[in-house]
Amino acid sequence: MEARRDPVIRITAMPADANAYGDIFGGWLMSLMDMGAGLIAARHSHGRAVTVAMDGMQFHLPVKVGDEVSVYGELRRVGRSSMTIGVEAWRRHRHEEVEVKVTEAVFTFVAVDNSGKPRTIDPGPNDQEI
Repeated sequence: MEARRDPVIRITAMPADANAYGDIFGGWLMSLMDMGAGLIAARHSHGRAVTVAMDGMQFHLPVKVGDEVSVYGELRRVGRSSMTIGVEAWRRHRHEEVEVKVTEAVFTFVAVDNSGKPRTIDPGPNDQEI
């Protein structure tokens, strides 16, 4: 993934998201990544999709209060009802231009119907094979 694409989410890390040392909680960052992957999954499946797994979470660098956090994602695989989405989180210090990757993970989502049962992902007219 490249950090030069448009992010699916961009937000400023705030004091309520940090521990006593000013480092952002990993769970907060993981939540942002899950939301970003969920946006990609819902858009591709044209409906509700739920997280069923997260693999390979690696924290490379800390995020501090005041940092801008950008979440990028890409659809990696599409099955009958499931989607695998690679997600990266990048930080940019408030007064700098350089972004640095801070974490990454792979999320698996399943498209579900209104009763929560898996449903087939219908390819739309503009969908292409991944």
